[in-house]
Amino acid sequence: MHILVVEDEDRLAKNLATALGRNAGYAVDVALNGEDGLHLAQSSAFDCIVLDLMLPGRSGREVLHALRNAGDKTPVLILTARDDKASIVHLLNEGADDYLAKPFDLGELLARVKVLIRRSTGHASALLALGDLVLDTNRRSVSRAGRPIDLTPMEYRTLAYLMAHQGSVVSKETLLEHLYDYNWEKFSNVIEVYISALRRKIDANASTSLIHTIRGHGYVLSEESP
Repeated sequence: MHILVVEDEDRLAKNLATALGRNAGYAVDVALNGEDGLHLAQSSAFDCIVLDLMLPGRSGREVLHALRNAGDKTPVLILTARDDKASIVHLLNEGADDYLAKPFDLGELLARVKVLIRRSTGHASALLALGDLVLDTNRRSVSRAGRPIDLTPMEYRTLAYLMAHQGSVVSKETLLEHLYDYNWEKFSNVIEVYISALRRKIDANASTSLIHTIRGHGYVLSEESP
């Protein structure tokens, strides 16, 4: 999953990037002002945006307005120093999906980001399942027919995205945009490697293949062959 952090406090921005990247396994881009944040949000695909309210150049509220007016439905978690109910209600009515008042616990932020991503993909539970394949987004574990499957971080992220969008064809370009930061072009040949590894680990000894290639279009996770 790909997260955008728009926060002007450099130390906090780095802490958020570390927590979301190293601890949660997301690809993370960081912008230190509203202008850069809006540019990144409009030029790349993100699964969630963590947006500070008080930003130089263009405020978080202005960034939120610009995204929603353009029809962008990416979940937005607002970070704010204001905790009065009227301001919070106003933000939610303007299109924010959730908020956290500063100072906040990083563990709570991670949990809220995970919930927003799950909701946006139509999944209420932390467990994603397809047949006998189960992926636990909290424990970052995978099993099939009760057998634990050991995946590398990038294999896990690839599978997690396909599981979240199971039944839908996902292009290689979409996977790259959601697995890497804005420098993803240099990794353009690796998706085939991850898919091949996932097939070996998930489908090789199973009676039903779950990972399918739609030539010229991408990949789909499904119990039925397309």
